[in-house]
Amino acid sequence: MAINVNSVYKAVLVVLDKQKRGVLTPTEFNKVATQAQQEIFTEYFDELNQLLRQPQTSLAYADRYALLDEKISLFKRKSTQTLGSSGTTSAITLTNVHELGSVIYLGGVIGREVQRIQRQDIYTVNQSPLTEPTAYYPVYTYENNVITLYPTLTGDVDVNYLKFPSNPVWGFTIDTELGNYIYSPSASTDFEIHESDQPLLIDKILGYAGVMTKDQLALQLAASKEQQIDIDGQK
Repeated sequence: MAINVNSVYKAVLVVLDKQKRGVLTPTEFNKVATQAQQEIFTEYFDELNQLLRQPQTSLAYADRYALLDEKISLFKRKSTQTLGSSGTTSAITLTNVHELGSVIYLGGVIGREVQRIQRQDIYTVNQSPLTEPTAYYPVYTYENNVITLYPTLTGDVDVNYLKFPSNPVWGFTIDTELGNYIYSPSASTDFEIHESDQPLLIDKILGYAGVMTKDQLALQLAASKEQQIDIDGQK
């Protein structure tokens, strides 16, 4: 499902050559490609918020929510962590987490979903026998990529989360005779966003390179026209 970074770079270079915009070096490409992928990744969640407010269709191949969920699913991860006790708490350190999902404590006969609370609630929760965390009803806080569970627990925890996309890299070596760049698959990292977004990805990279494609021009003209209609309507 990944988008090949070499295919994207070659497509970008072809358009730049036709537009006589010069050459986008691998270092420059890697920087703008990272930004473009991050923008598309963020747009998934903006679009999801909008779709959840609209009536959904159950028609096959026309369910926008299903397609969007498929795109986001590429970044869903489950990590099993072994608790490390420190004083009166058990802590787990995570990396590359965009959004934390469920936390399941695997101690005991069956797993228990751990409830998330805020740091300022820790004292209040521990003051009452009715709300005090137990191994059967544990709680956790999440700050600075660290999950802290209460009370002190032993065993494993399943953490479900959404990861950030890895930065794309067009890796290369340099021809010692001609001095040109040679693509190196082993030193490269492909894009992780859904393959259906490849045209949008190329479009965004070209935008950073200063190329106005027809789609971008149409969107810009439409936005300008919409703003003019709004202004006229307020007169």
